[in-house]
Amino acid sequence: MVMAQLFEPIEIGGLQLANRIVIAPMCQYSAEDGAMNDWHQMHLGHLAMSGAAALTIEATAVSPEGRITYGDVGLYDDRTEDAMRRVLQSVRRWSDIPLVIQLAHAGRKASCAKPWNGGAQIPPTDANGWQTVAPSALAFKQSDHPPVALDRQGMDRIIAAFVDAAQRADRLGLDGIQIHAAHGYLLHEFLSPLSNARTDEYGGSLENRMRVPLEVFDAVRAAFPADKPVTVRVSGTDWVEGGWTPHETAVFARELEARGCAAIHVSSGGLDPRQDIPVGPGYQVPLARTVKDTVNMPVIAVGLITDPHQAEQIIARGEADMIAIARTVLWDPRWPWHAAAALGASAKAPPQYLRSEPREAGRILKEMKP
Repeated sequence: MVMAQLFEPIEIGGLQLANRIVIAPMCQYSAEDGAMNDWHQMHLGHLAMSGAAALTIEATAVSPEGRITYGDVGLYDDRTEDAMRRVLQSVRRWSDIPLVIQLAHAGRKASCAKPWNGGAQIPPTDANGWQTVAPSALAFKQSDHPPVALDRQGMDRIIAAFVDAAQRADRLGLDGIQIHAAHGYLLHEFLSPLSNARTDEYGGSLENRMRVPLEVFDAVRAAFPADKPVTVRVSGTDWVEGGWTPHETAVFARELEARGCAAIHVSSGGLDPRQDIPVGPGYQVPLARTVKDTVNMPVIAVGLITDPHQAEQIIARGEADMIAIARTVLWDPRWPWHAAAALGASAKAPPQYLRSEPREAGRILKEMKP
């Protein structure tokens, strides 16, 4: 029997992965002043038993003002590091899934209310609000308080914060880092001409707009052990005329690969409220394919990939090397198990759950080693 390509192993920057399924980072907006708590222990522990090849911790702010909301997780001081350590120790006691952290700065899209409270930006004069920063003093929405344009010292402080968070991630024993350069947050804001109106060496040409994101990557890569991967998440397009394009994404990907980027995760949008996204099954896969055609590093596709056979075809056709699932796995936390059953493959499960497998599944579950 031919093995499903979705369940073939793959190596990313020295990290051995059992299959081609990764759980994408998903913000929970449930931290307390940047610190993880019991919710994160439940949430991550729950997903750590999914059978996926790797679990990515939600967008983790490298500084307090880099949080999207006042409920975001941070990794910027000893208190937030200790809180994350307690959660990770609990998860690792029962699961051997590789754990990756997404390091982020929200830029002009920071200082917001939680989504279930409307998600609007909170002015810096209000409780739970603060002054945002960005490449240019251009607000995300007209109703938002304008960000302060970063000067070189401000950029250096943010780069240093990424380095500090990377070093903390290593102390926590995390298996990899993903740098968030997508969805309209700070690094994406530097990349897109819609949010970057600078006239100095950090704006204008594509080379200039890539400068700060590449400086962040270089600094994180140098601060994190060489035998652990550093990857990047990008938006493949802004879905707005005159914005960031798939071609520019491919150029950026090549620059990252030349600097030692271990993989690139291709999402889209999030930078401009005018975006017109043709949402449908696998709608972002062509963006991943554009990048894959130009680089040798593994490319991860994401976005309404919900069916195992759909995921298998993405890998089999060479459109991407891995697929990422997010809302799909919240709805069905055992999606990798069910995908393995549908494709005649196998997936890891804790020994406590092995007896849950239906007889007709044909022994697709194998024991996860804690």
